[in-house]
Formats: sequence, C-alpha cells, structure tokens
Amino acid sequence: MQIILLEKVVNLGNLGDVVKVKDGYGRNFLIPQGKAKRATEANKAEFAARRAELEKLQAEQLVAAQARGEKLAGFLLQVSQKAGVDGRLFGSVTNGDIAEGLTAQGFEVAKSEVRLPEGPLKTVGDHVVSVALHHDVVVEITVSVLGEQ
Repeated sequence: MQIILLEKVVNLGNLGDVVKVKDGYGRNFLIPQGKAKRATEANKAEFAARRAELEKLQAEQLVAAQARGEKLAGFLLQVSQKAGVDGRLFGSVTNGDIAEGLTAQGFEVAKSEVRLPEGPLKTVGDHVVSVALHHDVVVEITVSVLGEQ
C-alpha cells in the first residue's frame, strides 16, 4: 500500500514522504490515527495544498516539546516502594508509576512517553530514565527509588 505521511513517523519517513507499507499497518494504524493517507492523486493534490499548514503544525509541536523538555531535563523524581533488606523491591517501578509521579509534580507526561529499555526498575537506588516528549526531543531524568520496610 502506498501512503503519504502527514507527520514524521519513526523508522518510516518524514512529513510528505510517499512510502510503501504493509496493508495492515497502513489500514489499521497509520490512517486511523491521522498519521497518513492513501497515496491517490486526489490525496496528493490535497496534501500539496495543505503542506505549509502541516509543516507549521509540526514546528509548533516541536517547539512545545522542547519547552517541556527544558523544564524536565535533569529532574530528580523520588518514588518509594516496599523493599527487602537486600535492596530488591517486592514489586517494581513501571513507566506508569513514573508518569504518575511526574504528573503529581506538575509535568504533563503520558505513560507511553517514559522509556525503560531494561524493563521495570526492581532495585533501590538511582536510575536514569529517558522521557521521549517528541520524536526529536528525548530528555533524561533520574528516578530515585527509595525502599520502605
């Protein structure tokens, strides 16, 4: 299936690129979420007319994400969980817990924006976590896991 991208999609292309994707990916994900349209002649003409508007919208989103990133960069979030005497947690600290903690501190962060490449945090201590606010804006925060008895 040939599609026109209406925004930047990671590992696929940038705004305005005409790319070939599998039918299910285009039909079930990209098109319903408004990230792409089928690459018909009518849609290509419509995109050409709206290109400046879409580029302006992308630039505004990037500036907003950069402003959020500047406030959030280097932030220290403290999370307390029950832990054993050896420093291992009985549960774990997930991206949902981190997003809730950041929201409680006044930062608007969605659960899907918190990146934990090694999985949930299962030990007491300081951990560096990435928060992807935009495709091009990824900031590092420190999550300090405190153990409760």
